[in-house]
Amino acid sequence: MDQTDRLSHLVARFGGIGGWRRRGTLVLLDSGLVAAAFFFGYVLRFEGAIPARHLAQFWRFLPWLVTIRVTLNFVLGLHHWSFRFSGLEEAGRLILSTVAGSGVFVTVLYFFQRQAEDITIGPPRSVIVIELLLSTAFMGALRFSPRFALTRLNEMRIARAGERARTVIVGAGSAGELLLRDLRRSDEHRYDVVGFVDDDRSKWASWIGGRPVLGGIDDLPGIVLRRGVEQLLFAIPRAPAALIRRVLDLCAELKLSYKTLPVSFAYLSDHAGADALQALAPEDLLPRGEARFDPSEVKALVAGRRVLVTGAAGSIGSEICRQVAAHGPARLILADIDENNLYMLYLELRRAFPDLQLASEVVDIRDPERLQQLGRFRRPQDVFHAAAHKHVPLMEWAPEEAVKNNVIGCRNVIDMAEACGTERLVLISSDKAVDPSSVMGATKRVGELLVRSRAAASPVRLSAVRFGNVLGSSASVVPIFRSQIAAGGPVTVTHPDCRRFLMTIPEAVGLVILAGLSPYGDLCILEMGEPVRILDLARMMISMAGLVPGRDIEIVFTGLRLGEKVDERLMTRDEEESSSVLRETIRVVKTPPPAGDLEGCIDRLAELARTGDRSALLAVLREIVPSYRPADAMVAATDAPVRMRG
Repeated sequence: MDQTDRLSHLVARFGGIGGWRRRGTLVLLDSGLVAAAFFFGYVLRFEGAIPARHLAQFWRFLPWLVTIRVTLNFVLGLHHWSFRFSGLEEAGRLILSTVAGSGVFVTVLYFFQRQAEDITIGPPRSVIVIELLLSTAFMGALRFSPRFALTRLNEMRIARAGERARTVIVGAGSAGELLLRDLRRSDEHRYDVVGFVDDDRSKWASWIGGRPVLGGIDDLPGIVLRRGVEQLLFAIPRAPAALIRRVLDLCAELKLSYKTLPVSFAYLSDHAGADALQALAPEDLLPRGEARFDPSEVKALVAGRRVLVTGAAGSIGSEICRQVAAHGPARLILADIDENNLYMLYLELRRAFPDLQLASEVVDIRDPERLQQLGRFRRPQDVFHAAAHKHVPLMEWAPEEAVKNNVIGCRNVIDMAEACGTERLVLISSDKAVDPSSVMGATKRVGELLVRSRAAASPVRLSAVRFGNVLGSSASVVPIFRSQIAAGGPVTVTHPDCRRFLMTIPEAVGLVILAGLSPYGDLCILEMGEPVRILDLARMMISMAGLVPGRDIEIVFTGLRLGEKVDERLMTRDEEESSSVLRETIRVVKTPPPAGDLEGCIDRLAELARTGDRSALLAVLREIVPSYRPADAMVAATDAPVRMRG
């Protein structure tokens, strides 16, 4: 153990004394410091030669002074002292204690003088003033020196390790100051903070916690280059996505790492150290705030009820199960044909909610007899129908399977719900059902039409909830981009102008539960803000990985895949004209239910899917969904990849 480590150990032991031993130690040290301050007051007043009469005064009044100061320290809680986290408030209490102590001491002297009728009986006034200043300084040094010593020792240890990452904190507010303070107290990181940036010009050239505010956010590229910065820390809880995108765009040509404080930091934590920082995530880039709602609303809808989720092993279905399980259903039934992922979800929920009545059922929604058996046995009150084939190009190659699962399977689930006394059924739909260009989108549209046509006369309250892409699902671009970046590229983007509506899985599912189980209407649309350009998302994810897009990681345009569109929409023009916003994030469509023989057309689809007559099957899909425009396979297949190098 070298000298720095030994000193750090001693300081930590001093700051770590606990309970009555710490209080007793502080009382003894305070007493000694007050005595020393009082004595030095006499020494300074008489320039080192204290007359015998005044020395006797010192010994006579010392017990009174010590008793008064120690008592006030106890009254103001100065014996309960955090040597690591003391700050301005604690310094204020210390000053209040010493000033009040001097006031009480002068009052005691006044009564002594009145009783003896001798105004010279007490210490000189200059001694009282000097003692006040010295006691404040001595007791302040005792309490604050461990913190300052630990901070300095941690900085020395980090410097000695030689692995420091020169760092700038974005945001020179209270969160930034708190973050810097905790980083300086801890040695469990390698951040060497060189300063702050903030758009508040009044803070420029000022110093916070010993570090300068170097300028505004637009100055970041120059600051990074001049000071050799490697890391940016966002100290802005609930930082707007526009700000994060702006920083990433400014620093796109620089190899930087990025971390941020969680959105809950400002409300849930009294201090923020390196362990509170987390890497930037794609959801931080969404061009809107995350949709929020009161969990008690969800609880009121599902608590004490029997809930069945089809497609439970999928990204959306599994999150529905997690959120429902957290709100006390009478029973939760997980249904899926994917037995491996279904079992893993069952184990996860069993560990997280040991008291939950939980059941898992391996079931194929294309098998009506098995579904009816499930309904009779489990008697669900609410059904979330999330099972579907969702992969657009694969369904172009196998349209029969899309019809069997997304159309016939949907009808089978509705039939089961009506037969077993289900009260509410929610179909999970997709923005690809709007003016579809893919078999997947067209079949999801047929599912919506089926729900709406049945809703008028069904004993079950039927509804469909439509939304766009979700970040982090197994079919989203985010995990694909992550794996491509980890492999060194290239990152593949279908089209430079491709845009998608994006939402996080938890917020999408929470809104699905609210919209689907509430009596809003038979077709609800989740508001998802402005669509995100996928190329921008790819570039920013590369930047967040500390790499330069087009230089370290190549971006390749592969061309639109079969059935894909450049832009998606959440509603048709007719739906936009007849929709209304019931709450901030949920829109309800009031268009008339579909006309014609929809059930007969679905019977024809079922037969064509069984026989494999693809051309006739696509023709019937176009008959049911006139806005369906099948993809031109020959054009899509001949799109040549284009590489972006800068």
